[in-house]
Amino acid sequence: MATKNALDGRYFFLSKGCFLGGLFVYLGINKIKTVMKNTFLTTEQIAKMAPAVLETGVSSKVSSKYVHVPTIDLIGDMATMGWNVVDAKQRKTRKDEAGGSFSKHMVVFRNDDVVIKSEDGEIVYPQILLSNSHDGLSSFQFRAGLFRLICSNGLVIATKDFGSMTIRHKGYSFEELKKTVMGLVETLPVTVETLNKFREVTLTEDQKVEMALAALGIRFGEGGAEVTAEEILKPVRSEDEGNDLWTVFNVIQEKMVRGGFKYKASTGRNKTARSIKNFNRDIELNEKLYELAESFI
Repeated sequence: MATKNALDGRYFFLSKGCFLGGLFVYLGINKIKTVMKNTFLTTEQIAKMAPAVLETGVSSKVSSKYVHVPTIDLIGDMATMGWNVVDAKQRKTRKDEAGGSFSKHMVVFRNDDVVIKSEDGEIVYPQILLSNSHDGLSSFQFRAGLFRLICSNGLVIATKDFGSMTIRHKGYSFEELKKTVMGLVETLPVTVETLNKFREVTLTEDQKVEMALAALGIRFGEGGAEVTAEEILKPVRSEDEGNDLWTVFNVIQEKMVRGGFKYKASTGRNKTARSIKNFNRDIELNEKLYELAESFI
């Protein structure tokens, strides 16, 4: 694994030697500094947020040949490798005839020992996003994400070097899971290199406006929302004031995902942008916004 890229720029890794299938991965300095620990969800909390995650049965609509692996089993295996649940969501669907909730769901994992930290103290936690269902329509799908501590905001990584990884239920094993997680972690030096490039690029006012308007098009469709670029570029907090690509991207991404700003819809009605609740839409929007930011490098 090439660790040089992780240390060249303004971001670097902090790692205690995360255990990944018998391999100790040291991505950064020898002595880790104290950072805020994550608050992981209990089984009871997951059950309230997304009961489909804990479902052990299968939909009555699947064939008898369907090989079922409950998401809860994978959660236990992820915990063995130090990755624990920080968020869980599911689609709102009616219960199946068998009485269970088998809809598509997403679980977000984070590891206290895998951290990205900038020279000025900003902390970003890599995340693993798992989506699955118990209705026979989905395999386990994994994506990489980033959690920015300063604003408690989640990003989804989308690069040419990294795509989502899948494991079919039929082929699931702990060894296959370890290989998938290791594959995700091994992309982190590339991710850190990209974050450093974001930090190094200073945007002009015209470029900031161009990026804000393009983001509006991604969120609402071309001409779907009339709002000034200045409103989108206005930071929520003083820490997000700046003209570098990383800072501007985070301001725009937070506005697009969390909403809260006023705009005029294509119908002429004045509205307030809502936060994105559907996790599929959240992932899709985040990936496109990340690709948009990369286009300014």
